[in-house]
Amino acid sequence: MADVLVVTSKVKKYIKEKVGFNTSAETIEVLSQAIQRLCDRGVESAKSDGRKTVMARDINIDHL
Repeated sequence: MADVLVVTSKVKKYIKEKVGFNTSAETIEVLSQAIQRLCDRGVESAKSDGRKTVMARDINIDHL
C-alpha cells in the first residue's frame, strides 16, 4: 500500500460508534484502495471532458 488515503482514527471511531465493532488494519488498506480507485476514475472522467479539475460529478459512488 503506497499511502493511507483515509483517516484511520475517524474510520475506527465511526464504526465503533455506529455498531460497537472494532476495525482491522486490513480494513483501512482496503478502504484506501477503494478511495484511490474512485479518484483514478474521477481523473479519467475529468480528462475525457477536457478538464483539469475533478468534480463531484466525476466520482460515481453508485458503482462501488
